[in-house]
Amino acid sequence: MSSHTLNAIFGRAGAAAAAVLAPVVAFAQETAPAAVEAAAAAPVPDKGDTAFMFLCTILVLFMLMPGLGLFYGGLVRAKNMLSVLMQCTIVGAVMMLVWVIYGYSFAFGGSTSPYFGGTAKLFLSGVTMESTASTFSEGVVIPEFIFVMFQMTFAALTPALIVGAFAERIKFSAAVLFCVLWATFVYFPIAHMVWDANGLLFGMGALDFAGGTVVHINAGVAGLVGAIMVGKRIGYGKDMMAPHSMTLTLVGAAMLWVGWFGFNAGSNLEASGGAMLATVNTFIATAAAIVSWSLVETFTRGKASMLGAASGMIAGLVAITPAAGIVGPMGAIVMGLIVSPICYFFISVVKAKFGYDDTADVFGVHGIGGLFGALATGIFASDTLGGIGYAEGVTMGGQFMTQLTAVVITIVWCGVVSTILYKIVDVIVGLRVTAEAEREGLDLSSHGEAAYHA
Repeated sequence: MSSHTLNAIFGRAGAAAAAVLAPVVAFAQETAPAAVEAAAAAPVPDKGDTAFMFLCTILVLFMLMPGLGLFYGGLVRAKNMLSVLMQCTIVGAVMMLVWVIYGYSFAFGGSTSPYFGGTAKLFLSGVTMESTASTFSEGVVIPEFIFVMFQMTFAALTPALIVGAFAERIKFSAAVLFCVLWATFVYFPIAHMVWDANGLLFGMGALDFAGGTVVHINAGVAGLVGAIMVGKRIGYGKDMMAPHSMTLTLVGAAMLWVGWFGFNAGSNLEASGGAMLATVNTFIATAAAIVSWSLVETFTRGKASMLGAASGMIAGLVAITPAAGIVGPMGAIVMGLIVSPICYFFISVVKAKFGYDDTADVFGVHGIGGLFGALATGIFASDTLGGIGYAEGVTMGGQFMTQLTAVVITIVWCGVVSTILYKIVDVIVGLRVTAEAEREGLDLSSHGEAAYHA
């Protein structure tokens, strides 16, 4: 067969093949751009953002263990030191388990309900190494696992804050049971309302960058209710009940300040300028509050105390939490300067007048500081005061009223439900230890150990 004949045959075959394959090629040409566009539309987590959120998560854990435990432990009497450490440790550990079993779903399960996150993510269903969580920037995501863990540290820390209000007289079992119930019926719903896109307060436009309502007002109100319902310590107002170690209290407070950078900066969810704004505000609002509390004590008592400086440190951190990524640095300083006199007044005057026994002043610092911070956020968010500004069409007065509404809803929800839960716990296990156990100290009577040995 000649080469001319072969060429003719192959030419006809090629033409036939081209005719047969033409629709396939055309389909591929049409679908290829769509496939590329779809792949491009699926955002991929940035490794820098992921590493940043990992660091922030570990820092919030550091706030709880050992920061909060040492801060509260130094404030109680030596015979109750270990009981506070143990309550913080076990409450934190139990809450981590509760969070991954159902807490994450109840808060961020994707439900369209304004009050409840739903059950779609029970036992972390659907959370994989490939699943992602959105940030505040369009098209920017982080691995869902790191979002789960970051929010888990918040859920572990917040109930533990309440421990300081009824320290030195509550049953260990009662403290743990109450915190689990409280997280289930108070913390998870409020977290959903404030931080989930479908939440009631989120939809209203309430501003809470890192937890003024969700964490501090919530814990402060629950602490106040607990202090009243558990009752005063034996000898309160008569016996010496001064903190047994201001050294440990300052160590704990300093750890809280360090960890708080994870708390506030991490709430930006990405390593951007917003995180750095939250960081600088966490520095300077806290510094201003320390100085302010010390000045108030100097004018009222003639001396500035270490307890006051530590209290101012926490008050400043609490106040700036809802505003950290929203207000400007100068606004943060003003907030820090104002919060300390307000908290000092509630601790030294209001608490004494009403006679409730809030051991570590959880309500006076976290509740009142969080309330002030949430309301002040609505004011100092204004771009005329150095903040990032309001949503389109929102005025300062309108935002302030939204903030006030969010605060009132949080206080009422937490106050009513907490009261019911304390009653339930009292019926199930009893709230308070015996008088003999309280006099001996909870370290020995509840745990069979002593923090210090002669």
